[in-house]
Amino acid sequence: MRLLISRFIAVLLLAIPGVAATYGFLAMKNAIFDYFSAFGNDLINPSFGWIRFIIGAILFLAGIAFIGGWIFFRDRKRNYLSSRFKPKRPRPPRPDQSS
Repeated sequence: MRLLISRFIAVLLLAIPGVAATYGFLAMKNAIFDYFSAFGNDLINPSFGWIRFIIGAILFLAGIAFIGGWIFFRDRKRNYLSSRFKPKRPRPPRPDQSS
């Protein structure tokens, strides 16, 4: 039962940033769509919804960064990364060089 609860919490830790990223993407899309759709109406002056767009961009980038960082550190732990992302180890000095 304890393992089931811990796995459920782990799924929630990934689902919440995913939902936030999705909501942020939709908020940015709707801000752009509302701006361009207002050009057909002569009764109003179209204005861009900067606050909704910026909040959407923050939510989108934060959600994507969290999920991407989680995948990166999981792959680093399992040794799936290429050599350029692995930590650098200092090389031992060669025997023919004197200090």
